[in-house]
Amino acid sequence: MLSFLVVFRTLFRALRRGWHDPQFRGLLYLTLSLLLIGMIFYHRVEDWTFFQALYFSVVTLATVGYGDFSPHTVAGRAFTIVYILVGLGILVGFATQIATHAAAARAEARSGRKPGPDPGPTAPTTAG
Repeated sequence: MLSFLVVFRTLFRALRRGWHDPQFRGLLYLTLSLLLIGMIFYHRVEDWTFFQALYFSVVTLATVGYGDFSPHTVAGRAFTIVYILVGLGILVGFATQIATHAAAARAEARSGRKPGPDPGPTAPTTAG
């Protein structure tokens, strides 16, 4: 149980730290938009409830594929092909961002620094 709480604390720190990164926020918005588009599409085309459509979208993009739902229309199957090819790249990019910020938050916690945005490279000063 303790390790479960530690994982969530690390995830929360990563999300909080990542929020300051424009690339992280962009991938977050893309991921949420992708799930919303999938949910609306499957709800309308496959006649699933919104929850079933969201569930299928998450399971599909996470490449879990339980097999309890599958598109039955040609339009649904064609959309799913494109949805997986596009969505998988976005989801992997977002997961990479979370992992990067989690590692940075963990390193900051070990070094005693306060978690915050990455200051990035500093500009060299010129003597004049």
